[in-house]
Amino acid sequence: MWKPYLEMIERHCPNALNILDRFHIVAKMNKAIDEVRADEARRMTRDDYEPVLKKSRWCLLKRRENLTGKQRVRLRDLLQYNLRSVRAYLLKEEFQQLWDYSSPTWAGKFLDQWCIDVMRSRIEPMKKFARTVRTHRELILNYFRARKQFSSGVIEGLNNKAKVTMRKAYGFRTFKATEIALYHALGKLPEPPSTHSFY
Repeated sequence: MWKPYLEMIERHCPNALNILDRFHIVAKMNKAIDEVRADEARRMTRDDYEPVLKKSRWCLLKRRENLTGKQRVRLRDLLQYNLRSVRAYLLKEEFQQLWDYSSPTWAGKFLDQWCIDVMRSRIEPMKKFARTVRTHRELILNYFRARKQFSSGVIEGLNNKAKVTMRKAYGFRTFKATEIALYHALGKLPEPPSTHSFY
């Protein structure tokens, strides 16, 4: 969702179908939920309320099927309260239905209605996330246009490997040395000719 990245894709690959996959979207939403929880927990502590949100971070962020037994009990207890954090969690759970759609049209209708519901919620971090979703609506729907067959996982892995290699090559003084390190680390790529010959 980074604007310079999207602009570079548009400039150098104008016919490419740019897909924003689940991982990045869910990560951004989880950040918004965590912001709501942290803010509400601070406010409750300041106003001397019972610290019901203490140790609830992962209960709200993890998917239900991945919760431990203790976390399930904790979540069940939390859901009894009318907290902004709980409302944000319920909006997150509702959003998960998006990934069940196959048709980009129906996914778009669901996304639009979900954004309307969030904008009415008066939970600012979630509203900010909904505005981001509206801005990148077409890129999100490209995931469905590509029939859910592609994700950016491979590219993310390649980028991470390149970052680690460049971090390891920190002491190299020239770009050429870094370039050779990248060719070496990424494997099976044709290496540029070297100034030195090895036996």
